[in-house]
Amino acid sequence: MLKSEKPQEVERLKKLISTYSVIGILNMHKLPGRQLQKIRTALHGKAVIRMSKKALLEKALEPEHKELTKHIHDEPALIVANESPFSLFKTLKKSRSKAKARAGDIAPSDIVVLKGPTSLPPGPSISTLQNAKIKASVQQGKIAVLQDTTVAKHGATITAAMANVFNLLGMEPMLIGLMLTAVQENGMIYEQSVLDIDTDAYVAKVTEAAYHAINLALHIGYITKDTAQLAIQKAFLDARTLSIECGLIDKQFIGDILARATAQADALERMMNKEVNA
Repeated sequence: MLKSEKPQEVERLKKLISTYSVIGILNMHKLPGRQLQKIRTALHGKAVIRMSKKALLEKALEPEHKELTKHIHDEPALIVANESPFSLFKTLKKSRSKAKARAGDIAPSDIVVLKGPTSLPPGPSISTLQNAKIKASVQQGKIAVLQDTTVAKHGATITAAMANVFNLLGMEPMLIGLMLTAVQENGMIYEQSVLDIDTDAYVAKVTEAAYHAINLALHIGYITKDTAQLAIQKAFLDARTLSIECGLIDKQFIGDILARATAQADALERMMNKEVNA
């Protein structure tokens, strides 16, 4: 970009920033152009991505969005949208695809080689595995991994030995896609660690909390529109149990009381017959 074009680029970036309510910083490091095009297609109508120089992006974000400049790393880009930051992050996360590991890559999560047989024949491959501290032996004419082994921890740098193992085993442990490092909405900045929510786990926790809340309300007799029907059912069952245990005759429970009496009589008869035959 020519020096004379830089002011116009800053103005274009500022206009984008002022038009949308959600402003984010992307990391485009090692993202293939083909992958970027697919992501842009998926984001059509939802968000706009603008790649620019670090210095120009920093200048466009100041002063109102100055805090975002702390999250500019490697090969940054601007992303703007009017939808929820969490929804935007989820869309970008879904667009990621698996890829082979190369030396120098950063492990996106713990990378584990699982115990079991491989398709590798005996030979130099077993040394390659052992160089990565993977216990292996030959079983039934093929190399087998003897135990689950965490080859790379989350955030660790992939070494050449690790990359050789993953490629040898046909593993694709890397994820290619746009990395949303931080987003600002209404003055609040959300970093990646906050945006990356496990939806299923979150729903499970909310469901569990609701269950415990209802259970507590029933036990202390706290009646709400959500617990009223359950409280009536509980009261009915408690009354039924009390009536049966105390032998209180009631038309609603007479069948249960007679059934209990019959069962007790049958048990007594069996006991007497056992003593007589002894």
